[in-house]
Amino acid sequence: MAWDRDGFLKPHGPSDWYERPSDAFSRQCPFSPAAANEDQIAAERFAGAPRADPRIGRFEAAYVGYAVEDPFRRNGSSGGLTSWVAAELLRSGAVDGVAHVVPADPHEEGRFFRYRLSRSLDALREGAKSRYYPVELSGVLREIRETPGRYAVVGVPCFIKAVHLLRRTDPVIAERVTHTLGLFCGHQKSAAMIESFAWQLGTELGRVHALDYRIKDESRPANWYRAHLELDDGSATAQDWWHLVDGDWGAGFFQNPACDFCDDVVGETADISFGDAWVEPYSSDGRGTNVVVVRTPELRDLIERASAEGRLQLEPVDADFIARTQAAGLRHRRDGLAYRLTWRRNGLRPMKRVRPSRTLPLRRKLVYRLRAQIARWSHRTFRLARALGVPALYTLWARGVLRLYQSVTWSRGWLGRIFDALMPQPER
Repeated sequence: MAWDRDGFLKPHGPSDWYERPSDAFSRQCPFSPAAANEDQIAAERFAGAPRADPRIGRFEAAYVGYAVEDPFRRNGSSGGLTSWVAAELLRSGAVDGVAHVVPADPHEEGRFFRYRLSRSLDALREGAKSRYYPVELSGVLREIRETPGRYAVVGVPCFIKAVHLLRRTDPVIAERVTHTLGLFCGHQKSAAMIESFAWQLGTELGRVHALDYRIKDESRPANWYRAHLELDDGSATAQDWWHLVDGDWGAGFFQNPACDFCDDVVGETADISFGDAWVEPYSSDGRGTNVVVVRTPELRDLIERASAEGRLQLEPVDADFIARTQAAGLRHRRDGLAYRLTWRRNGLRPMKRVRPSRTLPLRRKLVYRLRAQIARWSHRTFRLARALGVPALYTLWARGVLRLYQSVTWSRGWLGRIFDALMPQPER
């Protein structure tokens, strides 16, 4: 895997590798039409699950809450439950190691984050917090193949799906990867977003030693993201995301193009999945709160025991509650995906669980068109600004298109008001 010009990790190898048809690879790629989809994988893994919902998949139970046991909630971006479950699997001996994302030294490794296998609680704690950065699994999969044991893998939906597809064809991975922990996902960002943040905070990428995408401040609402950069001289600089020209997540700056053709928000193939509780009163609680979807009896029993012991604070919720916490992401991955599929000719259209459809209000169509163009042109404009050494070229463009986007999406935006006046239709 190597960096491409836009700051994504892509396969790199001999040209004939790309040109040689491979049925095995087609069955392993999570975006391949020849691969099993999320419904098929979940039907095999969670056949006995008593509940199912088209928005969140099959499941045993769902909860909202947080880790009472220190230091998980305090150290995490949200309620600390992802790290707590991973740690409990290690403590109980259910697994020998956990594959998860940890900080890396950018000056030595050429990246800010990477996957690693952690075999101790101290090592595991280094992976707390959210990482909106490209990573890849090849190194930890190689280590799992070489070292017998039982392993858990933490990842976003397409990574967990890829692991399950690999388990179908690789008996060693099938035997040794015993648990999968999923992370709810809006979309993946390129590595260029860090450089953009550095520009806007008055520094250079080469001076950034480490970063925290969501530094926690318990006095502020959990959904007030604040980026925090540590510099090579020991100083630090920070800014709230809404003051950054590309800080509106939904606008799609630096989005991976593949994310526009994903229909899994909540990690439907993972044994257990975690997200942020983006509904009140939880989103205003700066300490952070998770929503959890559990798909195996083993993990349901594990967290219910811990809840009864007072180590976790959990309340049961239903699929509607989980869907409300992820309403924007589900709209983009279902209604928006159905519309985006109509932009492609049949021969180039990926096979998804969502059927192509143009039956959306004109305003929503414009929103999805704008997001796609922002995602596409943010890479190009950023590359040009970097090549010319003129960061303002990118930041001025980004500020302008963000204002246009928000004028359509915000309820009081001027273009949005015009659409509502001319074509009043309830938004789905």
